[in-house]
Amino acid sequence: MKKIEKERGSVFCGTLVWSILREVLSQQKPSKVFVLVDTNTKTHCLPTLEKQFPKDLSYQIITIPAGEKNKTISTCTNVWQQLSDLEADRNSLLINLGGGVVTDLGGFVASTFKRGIEFINIPTSLLAMVDASVGGKNGVDLGHLKNQVGVIRNPLSVFVFVEFLATLPKAEITSGYAEMLKHGLIASETYWNKLKNFDVSNPAAAEQFIWESIEIKNTVVTKDPTEKNFRKTLNYGHTLGHAIESYCLKNSDKQPLLHGEAIAIGMVLANYLSSELKKFPKKKLQQTTAIFLSIYGCYDFTENDVEKIIELLKFDKKNTDGNVNFVLLEDFSSYAIDQQVDNELIRSAFNFYKNFKI
Repeated sequence: MKKIEKERGSVFCGTLVWSILREVLSQQKPSKVFVLVDTNTKTHCLPTLEKQFPKDLSYQIITIPAGEKNKTISTCTNVWQQLSDLEADRNSLLINLGGGVVTDLGGFVASTFKRGIEFINIPTSLLAMVDASVGGKNGVDLGHLKNQVGVIRNPLSVFVFVEFLATLPKAEITSGYAEMLKHGLIASETYWNKLKNFDVSNPAAAEQFIWESIEIKNTVVTKDPTEKNFRKTLNYGHTLGHAIESYCLKNSDKQPLLHGEAIAIGMVLANYLSSELKKFPKKKLQQTTAIFLSIYGCYDFTENDVEKIIELLKFDKKNTDGNVNFVLLEDFSSYAIDQQVDNELIRSAFNFYKNFKI
C-alpha cells in the first residue's frame, strides 16, 4: 500500500485502503455517517464501498445529479437540507464517493455545514484521483464560471482505489490523463516521457503512474498550501482552459468539453505563449502539441469564439489588480508565474492550435 501521511488529508492507495478506511472510521467514532454519491457512482461504485463498510456502522445515502452543470450552490442547498432533515450534527461524517464534482462539492458542503463537519474523499475518476485528491480545494461553480465559490480545507483522509477506473468511459480516462500530462510539464520531463506507457487496463502499472502524479501535486501543495507562489504552477493551462470549458458549457451551439479536454487545449495554448514569451523550446512545443492533438483532436473555434473566450479571462480566480495572470514555462519544470499576455498573442496561440499539422 502507498501512503502520504499528513496531519489532515493523508492519502492512501492500494489494495489495503479498505482496511485503513475501517480503521479511520473506528477511530473517528462519528455520530452519524453520510455517503454522498451522484447518480453514476451510486450505481457503479457504491456497491463496492458497501461491501467494505464496517458491519456495525450504519450510514445514509445522499444522491446528487451527475455532471459539471450540477456543481452549484443550488445542489449544495439540497445536500445541506438533507443533512439537516436527517439530523446531522457537528460530529457527523460525510464520505464523498465520486469524481471531482462530488469531492469538490461534498468538501464544500462539509466545510460549511454547522461551520464544518469531518469529511473523507474516495475519488472514483482519474481526474479526481490525480487532481482533486490532494490540496484541499473545495467549491462550486457560479453559473458557467468555474470554481468561483469555495474554501481550502483538507479532508480527514483520501482513499484511492484504482479499480474504480474500470467503471469509467474512455473519455473520462482521457480527461484525467490531461492533468497527469500537466504534472509532467510543470515538474518532470522524465515523468512526461514515461506517461506514453500509461494504460488503465493494467491496474498495477496504472497505480504507479497515478501515485507519481499524486506525489507531484502533494509536493507542490505542501510547499505552498495557500497558493501564494509555487502552487500556482498547478494552474498551468487552466487560465485559458477554464475559459474554454466555461464558454463551451454555456453555449448550446458548442460541444461541451470535459475538464481535461479543455485543459489540454489550454496547455497547447500555454506552451505556445511560453515559447513566444519565455523561450520554451520550439522543438518541445512541436512535440508536445503533436501529442496533445493526437490524443484530444482539434476543437473548432471561430474568431468570435476566441473573442468571447478572451472576455471570460477577466473572471479567472488568479487575477489581481485587473491583470489576467498566466503561468508560463521556460522549459519542463522551469516556470514563471503571474505573467501578463497581450490579447493579440492569445489570438496567435489559437491560430497556432487551429493550423497545427500532426
